[in-house]
Amino acid sequence: MLRLQAVLLLVLLGFSWPALAMIPTQPSAASKGNPDYMKADALVKQEKYAEAIPLLEKVLLVDNKNADAHSLLGLSMRKTGKLKESLDQYLTAIKLDPEHKAANEYLGELYLTMDDLPRAEERLAVLDKLCTLGCEAYDDLKEAIAAYKKKKGLSG
Repeated sequence: MLRLQAVLLLVLLGFSWPALAMIPTQPSAASKGNPDYMKADALVKQEKYAEAIPLLEKVLLVDNKNADAHSLLGLSMRKTGKLKESLDQYLTAIKLDPEHKAANEYLGELYLTMDDLPRAEERLAVLDKLCTLGCEAYDDLKEAIAAYKKKKGLSG
């Protein structure tokens, strides 16, 4: 209900629907308060995935229920070729927070890497429900699926 109220307020203030779709998923308050998480997040944004991994592992030693850290660790592991470990991290993040948009997007992208289009499309369907007004995670996964289908010569 609070999300709906916030959206209505933004609409009343003159924000357009496309602008709302671009609001990024923000880390939880626990993640924002952890300097190791914030440093790892900055490293990931610089595509320094290998350097982010030990910091995220350190975060999870203290707070193993941090879905943000599991999701970001999954991304870092996927980008460094550790696909099995990445899958475990994404599944843990989603178990902790089934509505974690980034984890759902990244898991869908991992499924594409593993040539599992049906499961990637399942993640897209989850994001479609979570992002009622659209969101970057949905758009990114939808684009990745379209590129995958084009590369594989699949229609749709």
